[in-house]
Amino acid sequence: MRRIDKKSAVVMVAAVVCALPLFAKIEMGTPFSDGVVLQRERPVPIWGTAEPGSVVTVRFAGASASAAVSSDRTWKVELPAMAASKESRVMTVTEGAGETIAVRDVLVGEVWMCAGQSNTDCPIWGSNPRYRDGWGAMMLTSVNKPFVRLVKTPLVASEEPRTGYRVEWLKMTPDLYAAFQKGVRMPSAMGYYYALELANALDIPIGLVDSSWGGTNIETWTPRSGYEGLKDLDADRDWKIIERKDWKPEMKKGAVNAWHKQPRVLWNGMVAAYAPMACRGFIWYQGCSNADEYPRYANKMHALYNGWAKEFANPNLKLYFVQLAPWGNPSIANIQMAQAQFAAEEKNAEIAIINDVGNLKDIHPNDKRTVAKRLSLHALRRDYGWASVMDRSPTLKSWRIDGDRFILSFNDAVGWYVYNPDRSTDVGFEICGADGVWKPGKIVNIQVSKDGNGKERRLGTLNGADVIVAAEGVTAPTKLRYLHSAPWFGALYSDACLPLGAFAIENAIENK
Repeated sequence: MRRIDKKSAVVMVAAVVCALPLFAKIEMGTPFSDGVVLQRERPVPIWGTAEPGSVVTVRFAGASASAAVSSDRTWKVELPAMAASKESRVMTVTEGAGETIAVRDVLVGEVWMCAGQSNTDCPIWGSNPRYRDGWGAMMLTSVNKPFVRLVKTPLVASEEPRTGYRVEWLKMTPDLYAAFQKGVRMPSAMGYYYALELANALDIPIGLVDSSWGGTNIETWTPRSGYEGLKDLDADRDWKIIERKDWKPEMKKGAVNAWHKQPRVLWNGMVAAYAPMACRGFIWYQGCSNADEYPRYANKMHALYNGWAKEFANPNLKLYFVQLAPWGNPSIANIQMAQAQFAAEEKNAEIAIINDVGNLKDIHPNDKRTVAKRLSLHALRRDYGWASVMDRSPTLKSWRIDGDRFILSFNDAVGWYVYNPDRSTDVGFEICGADGVWKPGKIVNIQVSKDGNGKERRLGTLNGADVIVAAEGVTAPTKLRYLHSAPWFGALYSDACLPLGAFAIENAIENK
């Protein structure tokens, strides 16, 4: 961003002598620095600060908009909807007849936010072998898409909304690797791959803002406005933020166990400055820090989504989020089902199931490509018109009991296969009868063939669209569950290559 002084040196000296301001100092809102990507096909708010009472005019791509500066120094204009463009253009912002500043190398395309805790924050490349993407260095040195731009928001918690700070839009080129070697923090691996997937598919500019912090809870990312109309979250909504200097360890309450994890302080410090930026939506990967309070997690996700949609002034804001991968926590199935509940309830949200890419010995699996690919399927189908894309993992539609068998029918699956690295066909079903004892369930409609010696072998493909499960020794089944016991890994996939997520049938008798 460059300032252009239109006044002569003589006039400037006179102004200083008279002790009167010659022109207002214009400052742009946080997103609007050189290299910014603006959202296509919808009105684009542009904002900042200047001298009260002056008039600011923004010009870009043949359009202009003006607004008076309020007494609190703020101004905001709205540019009309624009088509996507890779052309590097300049936005000029002028205060009256005085100062003009230029925001350079501005593109128009698709803009997304990216937020969450450590599996979001996990960088595309970093110095810690346990905390970076497994393909990161190869990607950084081989991908050259300068029309894809990424922001890594600094880690700052704040008691009040923090606005007006500067961010750098990083280009997705091999120069990123050199930047890493010079100490520049790399953006989210999940966000990097998500932006790359969209760029490859759409061939238009993509902007992605990464605001993430490891080990954080959902409350700290949720603005207060999100809690309206929701039950059982009064304590989060009405939390009085404790100043950093006054915070003591004994003040922790549940997932709020550090100063920067208090409700809304990371919204204030790392997200509020971007609102109401025009964007398509946000991707989210979080839940580990809230795993033990799963009964309220679906509601907490509603609060998060509602707050972001309000603050970004976008009732159709999209939220594509990641269901937690297994990492050894016994509550994993319950938090996964809470996440699935939210996805079923919120029309603008979709879930990516990744129970096949976890690591029980490391809470940070280093495969973020699969995660981003599954998230991008939702965007391609639901935002960009790719009707052929199958983006949803199966969900239970109905069931019935036939003798000692559960016959399960699902949405979004017309065929199935099992894949285990050890070539077994065990997939994590359990069934119990009236005695309440859970026993391993076996899929009984897996295709069987004979080898050259006439010996039967069970292949991975299932016969038919239903999944039929029985358990040895259970003649009158009453309950069924999937992935509720260690190791919690998914191995049952739909014909779209998407894994089935954890679920439970608590009382099958009622459905008989």
